[in-house]
Amino acid sequence: MIQDLMVRDLKKIVDERGMVMHMLRSDSPMFNGFGEIYFSVVNPNIIKAWKKHNEMTQHFAVPVGSIRLVIYDDRKNSGTCGNIEELEIGEDNYSLIKIPPGVWYGFKGVSPVPALIANCTDLPHDPRESEHISINSGIIPYVWK
Repeated sequence: MIQDLMVRDLKKIVDERGMVMHMLRSDSPMFNGFGEIYFSVVNPNIIKAWKKHNEMTQHFAVPVGSIRLVIYDDRKNSGTCGNIEELEIGEDNYSLIKIPPGVWYGFKGVSPVPALIANCTDLPHDPRESEHISINSGIIPYVWK
């Protein structure tokens, strides 16, 4: 597991009326402040990669559909520098993923329906604190399947 990356199973409460899907509470050890929450949709077989936040911590949950989330650690001071973590999360594997600042990430829609990603961050979005590189840059040693 990549240093500072956290994965927790999330609770779903289901009955004949529908479902409640938990995500993040302020008393959780994964919570370290509120900046904003937003939603991202990724269509089936579409890849959105690569991005890195230099200051922001993100918390991903996927209540609809499924994604393959790939995280690459190139932090020189990290004990897991050079490691890649690949996770499949979504309706059937409902989890909360805490993505620390300084790691690259990307995701692919792997369900037959568009996936909805809920992202609760600890800082409001500021495009000046993030970086992007092309999926084809060759900088990240990962080949999307």
